[in-house]
Amino acid sequence: MSKESLFALSLFPYLGFLWFLTRCQQTPRLALIGFYVLLIFVAVTIPAGLYAKQAYGEELANVDWLHGSAELFLTLSNILVVLGFRQAAIKHRLSKAISANLSPDLSPDLSPDLSADAK
Repeated sequence: MSKESLFALSLFPYLGFLWFLTRCQQTPRLALIGFYVLLIFVAVTIPAGLYAKQAYGEELANVDWLHGSAELFLTLSNILVVLGFRQAAIKHRLSKAISANLSPDLSPDLSPDLSADAK
């Protein structure tokens, strides 16, 4: 099996991965966008590889300007994924700190005073 065939076949598990992440609704939105941007990287890399082969007689990895341009989308995808999970981790830590400060010992008593009604 050629590496091109393997590359094409790897798209199906990745689409399943995206479907699951989208459906579970627990993935940070920015990270999810980053995972979808990876599809743009794939969509750009395939024609760029074909062009490199036709125009230069080389593989994509050997044509620096073309390879770098395609890799830009991979870099963007990685940045979005990292920022999305970073944002979620910060939000989680903040909510944990807020809930720790509002523990039952420290929170004001918000229950109604029933002893006044009993008199």
